[in-house]
Parts: sequence; structure tokens; C-alpha cells
Amino acid sequence: MINSEFPVLQDSSNESGQGDTVSLSLSVSELDDTGEGKGKKKRGRPGRPPQATNKKARKSPVDKGGRRPNGMAQQNGEGGDPTTLFEVVKLGKSAMQSVVDDWIESYKQDRDMALLDLINFFIQCSGCKGTVRIEMFRNMQNAEIIRKMTEEFDEDSGDYPLTIAGPQWKKFRYNFCEFIGVLIRQCQYSIIYDEYMMDTVISLLTGLSDSQVRAFRHTSTLAAMKLMTALVNVALNLSINQDNTQRQYEAERNKVAGKRATDKLELLLEKRKELQENQDEIENMMNSIFKGIFVHRYRDAIAEIRAICIEEIGVWMKLYSDAFLNDSYLKYVGWTLHDRVREVRLKCLKALQTLYTNRGLFPKLELFTNRFKDRIVSMTLDKEYDVAVEAIRLVTLILHGSEDALSNEDCENVYHLVYSAHRPVAVANVDYLWDSSQELLKDWDCMIELLLEEPVQGEEVLGDRHESALIELMVCTIRQAAEAHPPVGRGTGKRVLTAKEKKTQVDDKNKLTEHFIIALPMLLSKYQADAEKVANLLQIPQYFDLEVYSSGRMEKHLDALLKQIRVVVEKHTETEVLEACSKTYSILCSEEYTIMNRVDIARSQLIDELTDRFSHSVEDLLQEADDDDIYNVLSSLKKLTAFHNAHDLTKWDLFKNCYRLLKMGIEQGRVVKSFLAVCQQCLSNVNTPVKEQAFMLLCDLLMIFSHQLTTGSREALQPLVFNPDNTLQSELLSFVLDHVFIDQDDENQSMGEDEANKIEALHKRRNLLAAFSKLIIYDIVDMPAAADIFKHYMKYYNDYGDIIKETLSKTRQTDKIQCAKTLILSLQQLFNELVQDQGPNLDRTSSHVSGIKELARRFALTFGLDQIKTREAVATLHKDGIDFAFKFPNPKGAEYPPPNLAFLEVLCEFSSKLLRQDKKTVHSYLEKFMTEYMMERREDVWLPLIAYRNSLLTGGDEDRMSVTTGSTTSRASTVRSKRGRPPLHKKRTDGEVTLR
Repeated sequence: MINSEFPVLQDSSNESGQGDTVSLSLSVSELDDTGEGKGKKKRGRPGRPPQATNKKARKSPVDKGGRRPNGMAQQNGEGGDPTTLFEVVKLGKSAMQSVVDDWIESYKQDRDMALLDLINFFIQCSGCKGTVRIEMFRNMQNAEIIRKMTEEFDEDSGDYPLTIAGPQWKKFRYNFCEFIGVLIRQCQYSIIYDEYMMDTVISLLTGLSDSQVRAFRHTSTLAAMKLMTALVNVALNLSINQDNTQRQYEAERNKVAGKRATDKLELLLEKRKELQENQDEIENMMNSIFKGIFVHRYRDAIAEIRAICIEEIGVWMKLYSDAFLNDSYLKYVGWTLHDRVREVRLKCLKALQTLYTNRGLFPKLELFTNRFKDRIVSMTLDKEYDVAVEAIRLVTLILHGSEDALSNEDCENVYHLVYSAHRPVAVANVDYLWDSSQELLKDWDCMIELLLEEPVQGEEVLGDRHESALIELMVCTIRQAAEAHPPVGRGTGKRVLTAKEKKTQVDDKNKLTEHFIIALPMLLSKYQADAEKVANLLQIPQYFDLEVYSSGRMEKHLDALLKQIRVVVEKHTETEVLEACSKTYSILCSEEYTIMNRVDIARSQLIDELTDRFSHSVEDLLQEADDDDIYNVLSSLKKLTAFHNAHDLTKWDLFKNCYRLLKMGIEQGRVVKSFLAVCQQCLSNVNTPVKEQAFMLLCDLLMIFSHQLTTGSREALQPLVFNPDNTLQSELLSFVLDHVFIDQDDENQSMGEDEANKIEALHKRRNLLAAFSKLIIYDIVDMPAAADIFKHYMKYYNDYGDIIKETLSKTRQTDKIQCAKTLILSLQQLFNELVQDQGPNLDRTSSHVSGIKELARRFALTFGLDQIKTREAVATLHKDGIDFAFKFPNPKGAEYPPPNLAFLEVLCEFSSKLLRQDKKTVHSYLEKFMTEYMMERREDVWLPLIAYRNSLLTGGDEDRMSVTTGSTTSRASTVRSKRGRPPLHKKRTDGEVTLR
């Protein structure tokens, strides 16, 4: 019976974990809970094999594959062959079969050294830089080895091979899993039964999986689960061979005495005994992995580890259902359906889908279905939409396998999801309905009646939202019936229909054509003002059998349809609706149908009318433009554009009027400037979408009509150039600061947005920032405005770091000095904000000050290694920083430090980017602001000045100030090391920068 208690998900523990026992035996007997059967050793650290007296002499430690068996990297130079098993698997250049064969060969020669190589493989795959030595392997227990490796583990980065992003490491994960599978497959006939190799590996992985180090736990769990999957394949093969051997034995034994071969019977008995022993050994290994690793890690604190366990147990159940598909194992999947993390719930549902796809397994799933169906049905309402979609698909599979598995109430709980606002959920539910209630969904008469009936007093009628949902559902069912495609996600590629399915498809297409040829014009007439409904309804004609118009003498219904489409074109300007109308005309105008001429005449009349209207509108606009004229021109252009996308409009000669409009726009640049002024006013609109649209329009138009418009001998376009004044630049910057650099959690707290909406909102904000950054890059907005952008580089690095970094790079290419001045300005702004918040007496050890210094360090790195190219810019940056530090005297008197003196500590981050002679120049500039009193001070408040002055004297010939004693150390009295003196042949940099 499946236990209803759901275990608490927790971190790794040392609990005994009385897990279920894997039993592969065909008899009723099973191993007991302790995993100790007759003739079985308790699995742990294996004893050392006795040393053979006739053992061959030890070969060179470097085998034919170029690897040292003990896992130590051979120093063969950069670009040499891979030297460890980890490197070989990571590179993936060799076929995994040959890699495993090499290892097996080395194992046959020296088991300890080969196993040491394998142990180090698992250690290094975890990201640990430590190496297990041969003496450690021989003299220390696994727990001691793991503890030693943990001490050498560097977890500062938080990354390890299984979590590092990128194609190389994605391939590594695949190679890692493949290596384990091939290793077991190649060893399945001998080595895995030697009670040494597998004991050592399982014992190591069990210890690593219980580690507090996430990387060890994650990597070893993945390895153990893949190891278990490989063993399940071995067990399945053994079971099949045992069945075959048993049948051969029975067949031979049942022969008459004269024809019975005694020798063959003895051989079959011996083979059966060997297979049973091997099966017992494999069973023991799997019990060790399941009880020692799976029952602890399936509820690990890390979601990725839990997901690995659930994914693999699903594989075991599918591969070897006789042994694993029972309630003792299914309960782990059932419990984990309640997991708090989306990824784990998805793995559960997909594992179950593979089982429910096989109808032959339904009897074994019956108890599980009864116990957990309520949870599965409730997951169709999961807050994560992709989980909800998979839950609907699983419910569909359950319903296919057994109509009695779900109650009417269960089905009704799923039906209403056709109204879901999330389209994939609604579509998946339509597929579910299609499979469970095809006749109901093909009752198009009923749907049409519901949509067209006039309300009777006192009778409940469909609301607008329900009408929209019913029309969308109707169109989905029409498409499904006409195309006979499998539901979304059900199959891959195109499937050849059976004769019965083809007949059903033809019958359905005839049926829907007969219904909607008559009803569609009436539906369009009723809903002609509703853009969403009309766009959906106009998809229906593409599924018609259009020959019915002629063969059934239904031309009058075709005329009615064409008339309604024309009305829709006249009423609407929405792109989706107009394109649907254009597509319908294109389908009806197909040359293979006799109705083509009739439709072509109607289409030509419509385009004639649109063209005439466009021409008159253009004439009116050119004579005296007002809002109505502009609207008429735009409306006509939208409609003609939609038809131009699907039809040849050459004969209507639209170019002439389009050219006249373009020419007018060029000649009357004032139109653009007027529109820009309107957009600028909209930046203060209370409606956020209006403000965002106005901002994007302003950025785009300022790019189009910038000073670059006249480049390339296009001076005639000068009247169109528009340069934003300081007010507009300030408003654009304020908009960015108010709408881009915000805390998303605070913004969405009252909105209750889900993750998908948050991602969409972030994408929108990135577009806003990118649009403004382009204005800075192309010198349309003054570069100092970028200071307000650059100062957010660290705080919003995850959201906008790439955009800000690219902006910084491009502005430096435009003007190195101005870019440097902008960088230091951004740091000054942050410093001023901090002073306003905390007062003049800053805590220089606080995280806020450290944050500014870290930002300065990042800025310094962007100057690169070529100090010659950036010397002027870096020197200017120091000058501005010094000016800022000494800008205001202390109101208390000259004996107190200037209020901004602490900024010099930030400026220290850029000292390493100065050339030696430039450091002397900057130091001289600094001394202009320093008094003798300042030079003598050693109190804490003066430490920024001391630190900055020392950073300038590094590598120079001046005396350096001591922070602790106040004494000076003369560099002239010290002997330079040879490393510090520039080579005589090295080209020296002439000249010095000038600071004024």
C-alpha cells in the first residue's frame, strides 16, 4: 500500500533510510531490508585483494592513452594530449568506447592504479582541485579521503562542471553520463562481479552523495543514478537470459530418456546457476545505490538533485517494469508531485507520461492512479503554466487508458481550462477535450446556434468573454478536424493517416463546409465590429472544400461572404483583421476553383475603392492637412499594405502618391518637429504605456533626424535635422531613471505579476535603456548624461550589465577623454548621494563605500592594458577626481580635511593605469592642493590622502608617506630589482601629459 505521508524535503542527512529493496528474482523470495542476503557481503569499503606472487612487472605510469593512471596531470606542455580521465571525457575527442576500453586494459594490469584514476575522475568532475594519491587510497577510509578533498575544495565561485553554462559544459554532462553507461556495459560480463571495482565505486559515490559540499553531492548523485540505470539494463538482460536458459532446460528435460542429453542438462544447470548468482550480485549493487543514495537524495535541499532522482526512477520503471513498476517505487514519484520547485514537478509528470503511454502497464498503475489522481488533476491549475500543460497531457493519457479512472467531477475540473488566459494551457485542454469528447466538439450546429440565437427575456445568454472563447474553441476544432493533425506535443513530424482516418477527415471537412458556408456570413454580420472575433472567424474559409460553392450551387452564400469581408475591411484598421481578410481573398482566388473569377472581380472592386480613397486623401492632405486627412491617409495605407502582402497590386500604381507623401515630409520638416513636441508632452502623461510609447518614438525619431542625416554629401537634408535641447535631454534621462532603474519586486508587489510577466517587463525596460543608450553613443544626447547610467553598472549588472558595458565601450571609441570624465562624474554622483544619506563622516569600511570602490575597480579594468592609448584619458580622470576631492574647504577650518577627501580612496583604483612619468605629473598636481599641515597628518580621516599619494609614488622616485609611523622611505636608498628596471632595448614613452 502506498503511504500517504509526504516526506519533508531536507538537506543531506545521515539517517539510515530504510528504503525499498530491489528484487529481480523470478521467485517469491526477496532480500531482507538490511540488504544482507545469504552469501552476500555488506557493501562498504572493499578489502584489498591479495597481491599475486607472479604479478608482472609494473609498466610505465603513462599508458597508451597518454594519461597517468593516478590522475596526476602530466606536464606535457600547452596544447598537449589530455592527461587525466577527466580531461579526456571533458574534451570528448575520443569515442567513449575506446576511452572505456583503455581504462579496462589498465584495470587488468593494475587494479589499484586504475581505480585511483576513476576515483580522481569523480573528484575532478565535481570541480575539486584536490587529487587522491595512491598512499591515501591504500591507507585511508573513504570518509577520510572525502574529508581531505573537502578541505581542498574551493567553493568561492559556486560553479562546478555540472552547473557552468555554455556548450562545452553541456557536452561534458552528456559525455559524463555516457562514460558511466559505457563503462558498465563493457564490464558487465566479468569485472563488475569481482567484488572490488563496483564495491569501491559505490562506496565512494555513497560517501560523496552524503557530503555537505553541493558539488560533491550533485555530481555523485548524477553518477550514481546513471550507474543504477546501467545496472538495470544489465539486470534486464540477465533476466531475459535466465528465462531463455530455463526454457531450454525444461525442453531438454522433457525429452524421452533416450534423446535427453545429460551433458547439455548439466551445462544448462551450471549456466542457470551462474546467471542467478550474477543476478543476485547485481541486485545487491542496486539495493546499495537505492537505499544508500536514492532514498536520501530524492528529497535533497537542491532541486536539481531531486529532479535527477525522479527522472532516473522513471527510466527504471519504464525499462524494467517487472521489478520497479510497483507501489514501493511509484510512491516516491507520487510524493514528489507536491514538490515546491517547478522543475521537479515537471520531471514527475513526464516520468508518469512515459508510463501511462503504455496501456499494458495500466493494471500495475491502478493503485497509484486511485491514490494520486486528485493531485494530478489539481496540477492542471498549477501556477507554473508549463506544469499545468504537462498535467493536462497526463490526465489525457490516463483517460485514454481507462475511462473509469476519472470521475465526471475530475473531467469538469479540466474542461473549464479552455477559458485560460494562457494560450498553451487552453490549447492543451482543447486537445484533451478533443480526445475525450470528439462528438461534442464537432457539434458545430450547437455552437452556431449558441452564437446566433437572439436572447429571450429571462434566459441566460453568453457574455462577451464566453463568446470569444467559444469562437476560438470552434476554430480550433475545425482546424483539428480538417487537418487531422495529432494534438500539440503528442507526436513528432507528419504521420501517415490510416484509411479510416482519411475517410473521417474527408467526412468532417464536408460536414464543416456545409455548415459554415451558410453560417459564416451571418456570424461575420453579427460580430463585424469586434476585431478579435472577426479575425478568428475569417480563419474558417481556409478549411472549406471550396468546390462545394459550385457543385452545391451555393454562389449566393459566396456573394454574402464577400460582401461581409468588404464591410469588415471598411470598418477596421487593425493589422490582424486586415491580414485575415487579405488571406481569405487569396484562398478564394485560387485558380484551381471555378469561383476564382467571381472572387477576383469582388477583390478588384474593393482595391479600386481603397486606391481611390487613398488618392483623394493624399490630395486633401497636400492641400490643407488636418487630423481627419492624416487619419484617412493612414487608414487607407494600412489596408493597402495588408493586401500588398498577399496580392499583386502593380496595376494600381500606388508609387506615385506614396512618393508625393514622402516628398512632402522632407520639404516640411516642421511636421516632424511638431510631432516631436507632442511626444515630449506625452512624457508627462499619467498613463504609463503612453509615456513608454512616446519615449520610444522620441528616441527613434531623434536617431533618424540627427546630425548624421547630412553625412555623405546630403547637406540638402539639413532642414530635417533636429538636435534635442537641454530640456528634452533632461526629460529623457529622468524617464530612464524613473522607469528603468527600479526594483522589479517593488514594482510588481501590488500587481501580483507572475514570472512570465516579470520577464516581459524586464525585456521592455531593457529596450527603453538601449534606445536611450544609442542616443548617447551617436552623440545625440550629451555624453555626461551617461554618468547617471554608468553609476548603476554594479547594482543592476544582472539586468542591464551588457547594455551599460557596450555603451561605455562605444563612447570611449568616440571620445576617450570625455568618456573618462563621464566615468569619474558617475563615481562623484554616487559619492555625493552617499554623503547626503550618511553625512560627511563616512564609514570607509561600510558596504556602500566598498561598492563605490568596486565600481571604480571595474571601470579601471575597462581601460585595458595599452596605457599609451589611454594615458591622456586616465590623467584627465585623476585631475577631475583631485579637483572634486578638494573642491570645498572644510567649514570648520583648514586643519580639518575637505569634505570630499575620502573620494581619493576611490581614485586609488585608477592609479595603476597611469604611466610612471604620468604618476609624477599627477602627483605634482595633487601637491598644489596640499599644505604642509596636510603632509604631516596621520589621523584616520587623512588616510585617503595618504593612500592616494602612495599609489602615485609607487614606481617613482619620490618619498613615500608611511601610514603607520609618518616616516618617509627613500626609494633612492633601495636597490631596484632587475624585474623592476625596464629593459634597455625597450622603447620608452616620450613626453608627459599636461594637467591644467
